[in-house]
Amino acid sequence: MNMETYILASSNPISHVAAHELFSITVGSYHIPFTNHMLMLSMAALLLVTILPYVVRGHHMVPQGFYNCIESVCSYLRDEMAIPLLHDKADRYIKYLWTLFFFILICNVLGMIPLDSIVYLVSGRTIKHVGGTATASIWVTGAMAVVSFFMIHVNGIKDQGLWHYIKNFIPKVPLVMVPMFYVLEIVGALVKPFSLAIRLFANMLAGHTMLAVLTMLAMMSHSYIVGGVTLISCTALSLLELFVAFLQAYIFTFLTTLFIASAINPEH
Repeated sequence: MNMETYILASSNPISHVAAHELFSITVGSYHIPFTNHMLMLSMAALLLVTILPYVVRGHHMVPQGFYNCIESVCSYLRDEMAIPLLHDKADRYIKYLWTLFFFILICNVLGMIPLDSIVYLVSGRTIKHVGGTATASIWVTGAMAVVSFFMIHVNGIKDQGLWHYIKNFIPKVPLVMVPMFYVLEIVGALVKPFSLAIRLFANMLAGHTMLAVLTMLAMMSHSYIVGGVTLISCTALSLLELFVAFLQAYIFTFLTTLFIASAINPEH
């Protein structure tokens, strides 16, 4: 078997984005694996609760540096997204929306950092799959969708009351068509938040898989031209992935805001 065939047989682009067990925790008869995605989620949460409060703690009348960037993003999300949709109730939900946006963004960006390579350069030890994109896991995006699901419907019931909230699902259609459309409205209300999970998961998975495929092509090529073109393509795709990281965080937050507005405002 020549080297090219060996590389093709042993390499799997999905392994770069799939969850890998780093170690396990045994509690009684239960075996709890700790994966690289769990590590990245922990890092994202740690960064969210330490760096952002530290950055905004010492703010001045005139924002400077990284604080200026954070304030600009927060102001944009509040003024251009939350207030137009939630109106006077925007400040009631804005903290959740800010947290959701920055948490997804940090998870997306951390997935682009080759932590295993950094560990090797610093310590000389080879630790495979120590990094990864947590939002490329359907379990992670699904968990965030579940949180948004309860945020949407619990607040809808809280604002309108259970009976009025259920009654608002009845569309203005001929009476004979009400049962069918009512079922469709209920199914739609249950499914919409979980479409967020599929969208975020699919975009992050596809982008990193494509990067892995292009990297494999560059490693297997004996042509400088093919290798150079592949390297340029990887660079361009990495920049696109950075844009997608911000875009998907915004889309998830925007649609969550839209669904909350639909739940708490009967006229929507």
